Amino acid sequence: MTYSAVMPPRQVKIGDAAIFAGTTPRAIRHYHQIGLLPEPDRGVDGRRRYGYDDMIRLLWVRRMAEAGISLDDMRAAFEDTPDIGEVLGRLEETLAAQEAGIKRQRAAVQRLQAVGSPLGLLSELVTDRLRDLPPGSLRPADLEGLLVTERIFGPHGAAIQAGVFIVLAAHPELRAENDRLEAAEAALDDGVDPEDPRVEDLAMQRCAYQLALNRASTAAGLDAEEERLFDTLDIFGDSTEKEEPRLMSAIKAVTKMPYDWSPARNRCVERAGQLLGEALAAADAADCQRAPA
Repeated sequence: MTYSAVMPPRQVKIGDAAIFAGTTPRAIRHYHQIGLLPEPDRGVDGRRRYGYDDMIRLLWVRRMAEAGISLDDMRAAFEDTPDIGEVLGRLEETLAAQEAGIKRQRAAVQRLQAVGSPLGLLSELVTDRLRDLPPGSLRPADLEGLLVTERIFGPHGAAIQAGVFIVLAAHPELRAENDRLEAAEAALDDGVDPEDPRVEDLAMQRCAYQLALNRASTAAGLDAEEERLFDTLDIFGDSTEKEEPRLMSAIKAVTKMPYDWSPARNRCVERAGQLLGEALAAADAADCQRAPA
């Protein structure tokens, strides 16, 4: 074998250039189109021929792409512009966010493995609070409710709601009463007038149920933890969608979630909330009167 037989060619075609750089001819053509890789000389057959300098440029492009540098920012790197430090700073922030996202994904997978149900897809705060529930305590509708609550009020709001299911798991009579009330409320969707006396009566029953649920929660020692969680809620939301698309205020989120409840059912829910607020305010006033001066 002679020395000249092992010497590389002075120029290579686009296919060989792509193989050597670890990319594709299509990607190289795109680099040409956006001006990132200068057009090389063409041979007598009209095809591109890549020399040593072309290959070095292509290799640097591939290394920067692997580092996560965008194609637009690569130009600044090649031109050695003064704002390259800013480009690298943005890249560092992007990589840090991606790293945090991967950690969240791994944590979710680990929770799914540990919990063995869709509950593991919710936040760690919610999952941990419900981890010790007996099997079968959570129904599909319960998980759906937690999913919606977490989207609207965040992990702390869903963790507060999780306390309801802790109480229901220990009080089957309350679970049965809730089932009865939900069935009666669903019946309001069958053309019932919002001013029908059944709406007010059902709202009073729902209020009474909620008060009983609150008493059971207090007896179980859950109220202190839920009060702490409630203090962390951000109902109006300081984050803007421009800053973080995944976040929005609870007030705005509520308007985005569709419900097919009838006016009568909506009125029942609204009225039950009013009655509960009045009952809790009256209880607080009574406590203040009993408190020593």
